[in-house]
Amino acid sequence: MGEKYNVGGRNERSNLQVVKAICELMDEFHPAGAPHEKLINFVTDRPGHDQRYAIDADKLESELSWRARENFDTGLVKTVKWYLGNEDWWRPILEGDYKSERLGLLDKEDAG
Repeated sequence: MGEKYNVGGRNERSNLQVVKAICELMDEFHPAGAPHEKLINFVTDRPGHDQRYAIDADKLESELSWRARENFDTGLVKTVKWYLGNEDWWRPILEGDYKSERLGLLDKEDAG
């Protein structure tokens, strides 16, 4: 009781690899605006920005015999298709308070 487990599927990717994979899927499933990779905008990293994400799921796999059912590619396809098919879920977010501004940046006054 009280154990902690990292859940991951052994699919380490850099942030840029993830974004490019999403763009490729958008080109395939929503060709309007293709190539979507032209929309990538490189910005200065925010403090504490992760360059990549990797999770060691060894403990989860060995102690609980858990294995991921999806790999990165199959999971990303399902995720992109879900968002394309559920605009009624995410559209209000963009039309509400969140206006796609970068989050997690220090104000110049806070930076000292």
